[in-house]
Amino acid sequence: MVSVSSAFTSKEHDVLGGKAKILRVRQSGDVWQFRMWIADEGKYIRQSLRTRDYESAVERAEKIVFDTLGDIKSGRKIFGITLGELVDAYVRYRQIDIENSDITAGRLVTIKSQLKHFIAFKSAELKLAELERNSYYEYAAWRKKTHETVRNVTLRNEEATINHMMNFAYREGLSHISKLNFRKLKVDMKEEVKRRGIFSLLEYDDLVRFMRTYSSKKECQNEQERLERLLVRDCVLIASNTMLRVGELWNLRWGDVININEEKDSRGQLVKLVTINVRAEISKTGRRRQIVSRGGEYFERLKRRAKYTKDSDYVFTSVNGKSRFTRQKWYLHWKALMNGIGIEHKKRNITWYSLRHFGITCRLRADVSVYDISEMAGTSVVNIQNHYGHIDTGMLKRAALKNFIVDKNGIVETI
Repeated sequence: MVSVSSAFTSKEHDVLGGKAKILRVRQSGDVWQFRMWIADEGKYIRQSLRTRDYESAVERAEKIVFDTLGDIKSGRKIFGITLGELVDAYVRYRQIDIENSDITAGRLVTIKSQLKHFIAFKSAELKLAELERNSYYEYAAWRKKTHETVRNVTLRNEEATINHMMNFAYREGLSHISKLNFRKLKVDMKEEVKRRGIFSLLEYDDLVRFMRTYSSKKECQNEQERLERLLVRDCVLIASNTMLRVGELWNLRWGDVININEEKDSRGQLVKLVTINVRAEISKTGRRRQIVSRGGEYFERLKRRAKYTKDSDYVFTSVNGKSRFTRQKWYLHWKALMNGIGIEHKKRNITWYSLRHFGITCRLRADVSVYDISEMAGTSVVNIQNHYGHIDTGMLKRAALKNFIVDKNGIVETI
């Protein structure tokens, strides 16, 4: 063991015959530091051992040496890419999953969004090799400070994505650690269910009536703007009838609308049923499904106004082109609709996704088999029971309102 001092260090000791050193830096007080030279990469590993005890410092240092030598032997780079470069590499890797239909394009958008927070917590320029297992331990606390309304279930999903990326980096020899440690989060599923924004029957009735005014010539004299509002109105009605997820809904192409048939319902009234093919590549579960739903008339109405209706064209496009109606415009119109009916949508978490929730709850109220709902909505029976079993008694009563009826088949629109 060699003990020396310099102008910058108060004590230095060799570890494992000089393979590394532990030292005390004057500015860090009595806390032992670790330093190891990596010849192949021409750099030092430097990190705090977080202890003032010499024996503990030696033990921790030896473990780091053994782990590092093991990483070098297996071909892993100790230094190398930045966190920003890691995210780029991981996104490219997940792009292959889309091509193989293992995840949807919408899922990749979510992953990219989650990893923006991963970068923001540290820095895109920080070297991956500088991370330790506890580098992101207080990630959730930081997220809550920067975004007060973020939910624990959201944070848990973000942490899962981050560790999936870290495991990818470890397999590729880009990282010396395969996962990060996070402070434990408590996720109360019952509380999460309560926070799901769902319209009441009367609120949905208000929305249906307000959309008439919102898309009327009297209210909107600009023709292009009115066409957008009419598209949004049809989308709302289609969403609540079909129970499609937002990503599935906005990625529909006309070729996915297989047919529209007019048939009589249980009360002898004519209804238009639409058969939709939900492609695997747009489905959250990555599994193709075919649904039959009410609301065929809204597809017909939308198609009559549309300029581009080939099988490859999107159902919901910009007014003057083939590109999809933009996410920004979807949310601008949603805000206008919610303000129009007096709903604090942000506070109650009422979003476009709430239309899917509403459709599912209406069918539960109407005593539609949970198994049928499961197949149509593309989710498990257990998930429906866990997330929608909280409908209060008052909402279970049959409703016959001015603009729609809830019967054993679900929603019957009369706009």
